[in-house]
Formats: sequence, structure tokens, C-alpha cells
Amino acid sequence: MTTATALGDTTFFLNMTTRGEDFLYKSSGAIVAAIVVVVIIIFTVVLILLKMYNRKMRIRRELEPKSPKPATPSALDPNSSSSQQPATVTFGPADVHVETR
Repeated sequence: MTTATALGDTTFFLNMTTRGEDFLYKSSGAIVAAIVVVVIIIFTVVLILLKMYNRKMRIRRELEPKSPKPATPSALDPNSSSSQQPATVTFGPADVHVETR
């Protein structure tokens, strides 16, 4: 609330706010700062948890026994060498159709 006070030829404006409003204005910056600090702490905790989980999974992958590779690579593998034999297809008697006249 603003009031005007006249003292001789000079008018003074006094800004009178209630104690609650003044407290809210002064503490709003502290509230925002506290929220920012809490968000930073939460992100830090999540980051540390993810790093620990990643380290645990990497160690588990490195320590588990390796399964043997299959002896025959897939025929569609473009990295396979050309010296390997191509896949053969065999037909059973049900697949052969003889044309009769």
C-alpha cells in the first residue's frame, strides 16, 4: 500500500507492505535457489547410480564365460570368405514334378 504524505512543499511516498508480503518477496529467491539445488542433487544421484550399474554390468559381461562361435557362418554374411563352400539345396522326391504327355 502506498500512501502520500505532505510535508511543506515536498510530497513523500511511503511504500507500506505487510510483513507477510515482504517476507514472500525476500524469500522467493531462496525458494528458487533451493529448488535448483534439489534438482541438481537428484540429477547427480541418478548419474552416480547409472555409472555404478554400467560398471556392474560391464564386469558381469567380462567375467561370464564366452560361448563358442558357431562353426558354420550364415550364408548371408557379407564378411564370409569366398573360399567356403556355398550352401547346397537338395530336393526330395515330393518336390520333383515330371511332366507326362
